[in-house]
Amino acid sequence: MFSVTGMQGFEMFSLMHLVTLFLFFFTAWWLVYYRQALRAYQKIIKWTLFFTLLACEVTYHVWLVLTNQWDVSNLPLQLCSMSTFIALFLFLKSNQKAFWLLYFIGAIPPILSMVTPDMVYQFPHYRYIKYFLHHSAIPLAVLYFIMFEGYRVPKNAVLAGFLTLNVIAVPVFFLNLLLGTNFFYLASPTETKTLLSFFGNGVWYYVTLEAAALVVFFITYLPMHYLQRAEQKRVRGK
Repeated sequence: MFSVTGMQGFEMFSLMHLVTLFLFFFTAWWLVYYRQALRAYQKIIKWTLFFTLLACEVTYHVWLVLTNQWDVSNLPLQLCSMSTFIALFLFLKSNQKAFWLLYFIGAIPPILSMVTPDMVYQFPHYRYIKYFLHHSAIPLAVLYFIMFEGYRVPKNAVLAGFLTLNVIAVPVFFLNLLLGTNFFYLASPTETKTLLSFFGNGVWYYVTLEAAALVVFFITYLPMHYLQRAEQKRVRGK
């Protein structure tokens, strides 16, 4: 279960992969559909998500160290780690603008990462469980903040969030050049076949990456737009 070389051979859209995706989407639906009944358990949900995210981040580095794999490329500077740290911060302290960024990088991107995962290990290897649990907990945390803590995102946050991510990406890009790393996948696509594998090479890779990010930001905003419009109609109706 914790071996570096064992239990490899992950198959995309295998039965286990599909079951894992189903469990995530069912949990997300359950949180939304039963949100009123679940308010009585809000603190339990909050701290379960908090400690799940924390445990995923910490145990991953412990596993890397204990198996003599850890190096500078494993620094927590990927988007999922950034989403994790923002979510952990929000569980402890309210901050609207921090949520805006979390909403755009923590709602759809982790789901896309689960659909086409950068994964070689099969269930029930630790890496498989950690990867999908971690990438599930991030969008579920986003849902929690919307459903239970009333966070909302204005339209102007789409461009603001996109520009903020680009500002963060600039030092990360140069850090990759300095360390020979691939944080944010700015140096190259993933090693395994994922959506990034279709983004081309060289300058075209960056152009496609920017365009895809902007499209994802706009698509991510759509549910928030309709949610806020429905809330405004209910207020006017009263």
